[in-house]
Amino acid sequence: MLTNSRVLLVAVAIFSLSGLALSQSTPSRSAPLMSADKLARAVVSNELKISDANQSRWSYVAAKDEAGKKQTKRVIETAFGSLERVIAVNGSPLRPEQQQAESDRVARLANNPSELKKLEQAKKKDADQCRAFFKMIPETFTFAYGGQSGELVRLTFKPNPNYEPPTREGRVLHHMSGEMWVHPQQLRLGAMYGTLLDDVKFGGGILGHLNKGGQFVVKRAEIASGRWEMTELRVNMTGKALCFKSIAVQQTELRSDFQQVPDDTTLADAANLLNHPTFVASNQKTFKASQ
Repeated sequence: MLTNSRVLLVAVAIFSLSGLALSQSTPSRSAPLMSADKLARAVVSNELKISDANQSRWSYVAAKDEAGKKQTKRVIETAFGSLERVIAVNGSPLRPEQQQAESDRVARLANNPSELKKLEQAKKKDADQCRAFFKMIPETFTFAYGGQSGELVRLTFKPNPNYEPPTREGRVLHHMSGEMWVHPQQLRLGAMYGTLLDDVKFGGGILGHLNKGGQFVVKRAEIASGRWEMTELRVNMTGKALCFKSIAVQQTELRSDFQQVPDDTTLADAANLLNHPTFVASNQKTFKASQ
């Protein structure tokens, strides 16, 4: 069965972006003199290589809205895993008792590496699946040039009729069309946008299906020289699982306020920062100012 989390993984793996109002034209002189398919393949290959080599750590704010539940968190990455603290729920800062509960939870995770390791193992499994999906992109689609905006080149894509996806998630990917924005000099993925062209059935429809028209959006930005991170994710997909259970994946996640973390930051360092009174007060003010 294709669960909600696996549907979401497909969306994250593809890194999509809603269409921008650009002229439909051939690439400019600054774009590389190679076919759109070759450029897409070069970008995917470079992204995979960089993700293996990049070991820098960051702190950021993540505002997530899933199934009507809204949470805003401050996340701090370390070499031992990521710690996060909830700073707002459903648009409101935490009450004192909620703040204390968060402080206790963060301290417990920092002092219990085995518990944090379980969370990190689940994240790694998701990341491995995303990597596998991302590697499928050059084979799954055929690409064409579609214009340029600033430093980014637009590549439109549609399913490759000569490709047979090996997995159910791959079938979802193969039923999409959209556009992919790339930085041709850095060979980095700026963004993509994808839409399901038709219903995607599993097991002839017995195991479930996803409805035509499902969409997702992911935007990325260069937060530091050569460092690109996801800043926006939007998913809107519906369907059925096992003929009875409805699939409804509506999620938005916005990431901002990226700050590099020293390489030697420990879990204790991250917990002390997240639970420090000055940090809590500062993040509440930041959250209120952004509303």
